[in-house]
Amino acid sequence: MNGNRSHNIITELDSLPDDALQARLLEGVSRTFALTIPQLPEGLAKSVSNAYLLCRIVDTIEDEVSLDSTQKREFCRQFTDVVAGKQAPELLSQALSPLLSDQTIPLEHELIRLIPRVIAITHGLDAPQREALSLCVTIMGKGMVEFQDRDLSHGLADMKEMDDYCYYVAGVVGEMLTRLFCHYSPEIAVHRELMMKLGVSFGQGLQMTNILKDLWDDHSRGVCWLPQTVFTAHGFNLAELQPGHNNPKFAAGFQQLIGIAHAHLRNALEYTLHIPSHETGIREFCLWALGMAMLTLRKINANPYFSDSKQVKITRRSVKNVIVGSRLSRRSDILLKSLFYLVGKGLPAPESQVLALAASLTTPEQSKPKF
Repeated sequence: MNGNRSHNIITELDSLPDDALQARLLEGVSRTFALTIPQLPEGLAKSVSNAYLLCRIVDTIEDEVSLDSTQKREFCRQFTDVVAGKQAPELLSQALSPLLSDQTIPLEHELIRLIPRVIAITHGLDAPQREALSLCVTIMGKGMVEFQDRDLSHGLADMKEMDDYCYYVAGVVGEMLTRLFCHYSPEIAVHRELMMKLGVSFGQGLQMTNILKDLWDDHSRGVCWLPQTVFTAHGFNLAELQPGHNNPKFAAGFQQLIGIAHAHLRNALEYTLHIPSHETGIREFCLWALGMAMLTLRKINANPYFSDSKQVKITRRSVKNVIVGSRLSRRSDILLKSLFYLVGKGLPAPESQVLALAASLTTPEQSKPKF
């Protein structure tokens, strides 16, 4: 990092109070969450901001090119202990910070340096909130490293592996958010059991949309998160995938995945509708993410042969339309269902697939043998 720039960032961040610090870090590491989290009521914004920063720390460890898989496993284990209050955060920060490469963005460098402050905020939350965050980080950290030692250049084996990966990076976040929402509102807690399942599906819909959109960015790094069996069924081998292709067999498999993502996003709408209509901030938090994902799916579906993620990235105007549409319809379930139908018109999504996804959903954690 540039010395003067780094010094200015450090000076600025160290002088900020907790809420402002979290907001500033979010702006640097995720524009989407920096946009959506402020819509939440005050009783939720702080814990959700902190939760996302904890998840981002796990992501930073997993993405760091200078670390081998053994180091990543160890740092994730230590971070889990830090969140649980079993290890001093200063020790982890001091050990990890010098190992970060220049490929890690400046604000992520600062996030790692500021682990002690972020954790102090975590430990100042209510006990149920801390437990939700700690469980999420534990599952995410253990699950993501399972994919570290694998050759992913030719895709995942099957849809089950894609489901598992999406759960570890996003579905578990849906569970955590549900726990935080239920802690905040007894009205929401009434639907806890169903929303825990729908929350996993919500997370998978968002993650699958990102995987489809970022296909070629990942491909350039020698990584592919698509399930091979889906494409084998259409006569295509992911080992042969190259930018600029026009293979209809690949497009058929890709459209099948678009349909599955669309079905998960239908469950995301159902999740949102279980939030009381007067909780407009929580509904907007969900609707903005859902709306942007749906518009992205539309662009991908209209151009399955795209060769650059920029070709299917939604515009700022589209983002503004999502915000306006959400604010106009957030209190009306009928309007929200109508909007979802209109935006999703033309996307492949068998209706029978939609409800079955949530009803039969079993997470990797639930399927592990109990002793």
